[in-house]
Amino acid sequence: MDALQTGNNLEILYQDEYLLAVNKPAGIIVHADGTHEPSLTDVVCEKLRALEGLREVDLSQVQALNRLDKETTGIVLFSLKKETQPQFDQLIASKELSKEYLAAVKGAFEPNKLLIDKAIGKDRHDAQKMRVSATGKPSQTEVCLVKVASSAQGQTQSLLLVNLLTGRKHQIRVHLSSLGFPLVGDALYGSVSSLQRTSKKKHRPQPLMLHAYRVGFIHPVTGAKIVIKTDIPERFSYFGVTEVDL
Repeated sequence: MDALQTGNNLEILYQDEYLLAVNKPAGIIVHADGTHEPSLTDVVCEKLRALEGLREVDLSQVQALNRLDKETTGIVLFSLKKETQPQFDQLIASKELSKEYLAAVKGAFEPNKLLIDKAIGKDRHDAQKMRVSATGKPSQTEVCLVKVASSAQGQTQSLLLVNLLTGRKHQIRVHLSSLGFPLVGDALYGSVSSLQRTSKKKHRPQPLMLHAYRVGFIHPVTGAKIVIKTDIPERFSYFGVTEVDL
């Protein structure tokens, strides 16, 4: 991933004195992980440094408030001031922040609203994975069907609007896979064998069909009601949906 190119193309969705929201592309981690791989935080700082009139932003205070998996796209919030960051951290940890995702899953999902209430813990057999576990942390995901369609390959897929009520690692991917509806493009939870994963490396992999679409909250500093949303990514275009508002 070319960090400079990513910075040039990075879409800023919202900005005020205390908060920034950007539209994260696929293929980039949010936080630096000790390697030399560029992070979204690095790219955001480069973007802010390049923008005229924003020299008053102290880049050492820029801090990501939420995390998305490397291949997940969509809204990531950044605190711009250390003195007000605890208020945003508290908001993220509370249920006062609504977090809605678009997810495309394999199969025809039932046309109703569903609450998935299954605890999630680490998978003892695979350090990369999480799993539904009676001894895990309480986890709740609300799911609504938007549309069922066929992909270019003729496979039946469902577009879902997912409301994340808790914030566990890989929560949406684990919950939907546990119901038999794995996310399209999810090599980790998509019931793809290691042999199939190896053979598919020769071809261009299917992108992970998960996108952080909309957030809503009361601004903890200004008290304003804030709703931030993105356009629906091009990779979801075969559903023929331009906006989701259920």
